[in-house]
Amino acid sequence: MRTPHQIVADHYAASDRQDLEAMFADMADDVQWTEMAGFPCAGTHVGPAQVIEKVFKVLGAEWEGYRFVLERLVDGGDTVVGIGDYHGRHRATGKTMRARVTHVWQVQGGKVRRFEQFTDTLLVAQAMQ
Repeated sequence: MRTPHQIVADHYAASDRQDLEAMFADMADDVQWTEMAGFPCAGTHVGPAQVIEKVFKVLGAEWEGYRFVLERLVDGGDTVVGIGDYHGRHRATGKTMRARVTHVWQVQGGKVRRFEQFTDTLLVAQAMQ
């Protein structure tokens, strides 16, 4: 069985390839995915279909070149922390943004059970205005 660290690393590698199917291959059917208050997709979304619809499709529609660039991955056993930056250009305003971000992943039984995002929502909001 792959470790939680490897499962999260594989998610980020799939994200870099823009392979949505591989990104969600290790998600629990009831994964709880929380986007920070003040972020465009704020709230807790349950299940891969809801996460894709309410997070990834929204970000893809509103941002050009939206991506997460991983700086480092911290192995805490069942808890894995990804630290890096968001980048993108808001389609409606044409403004670019770069915001620091931390992702906290909870992996149990080979499946991602919870995800929580922490980011500088002001920088994101400024690009949207």
